[in-house]
Amino acid sequence: MPKILVVTSGKGGVGKTTSTAALGAALAQSNQKVAVVDFDVGLRNLDLVMGAERRVVYDLINVAQGDAKLHQALIRDKRLENLYLLPASQTRDKDALTEEGVRRVIDELRERFDWIVCDSPAGIERGATLAMRFADVAVVVANPEVSSVRDSDRIIGLLDAKTEIAEKGGRMEKHLLLTRYDAGRAARGEMLNVDDVLEILSIPLLGIIPESEDVLRASNVGTPVTIHSGTSAPSRAYADAARRLCGAQVPMDIPSDKKGLLVRLFGRRAA
Repeated sequence: MPKILVVTSGKGGVGKTTSTAALGAALAQSNQKVAVVDFDVGLRNLDLVMGAERRVVYDLINVAQGDAKLHQALIRDKRLENLYLLPASQTRDKDALTEEGVRRVIDELRERFDWIVCDSPAGIERGATLAMRFADVAVVVANPEVSSVRDSDRIIGLLDAKTEIAEKGGRMEKHLLLTRYDAGRAARGEMLNVDDVLEILSIPLLGIIPESEDVLRASNVGTPVTIHSGTSAPSRAYADAARRLCGAQVPMDIPSDKKGLLVRLFGRRAA
């Protein structure tokens, strides 16, 4: 059964679009047919991270409003045959996107793909609520710092209140993706450690993406880090996170707060 995944955050700049591209590519590398969808109308950065900015002709709003067919707007990745991008509009306002239009697009994507990964704009405005509206699964992206975690807690509340699955009495499957984690800084008290974040947010831990220049280098050349540097620590962490999304029991390597050693956790969950 196809799954709608929203990648969301309460705060901008935490690595949400980078994570959308990396998870989408990792899922496609595991023989899943994947569409990544940019809901950040007016800004549109997912096409840059995917290296497809020069190939955009039609966008999400064109399809939602019936001005273009889905197949005209979808951009097939040149590196992975199972990976497609549906870009956002850079010239339209978020109000141009309606719930009815988004529903039509999502329903059509369900017929063609195993995973639809929705890159949500940060915050709680209309674009963000529409990105999460029809989701089955949510990945909440947070940095290990107080304001990011606090804003993520608010997003979790929205996922439990404003999504279609919640309104029907169900419960959204939610996961935490902790990005830009530096074990040394956490040990010195310069950022929150993993236990601190889990205690506050109380949702299952999907993965920890270490702070690394590999992520920035990959974004700058328009390639998901899981394709650009497959052996790097961030790439391996994203690949493992994608496997967990698919139900695999993957041991999690968490950088230790002591002497940089790795603590092995299996199926780590919030208390």
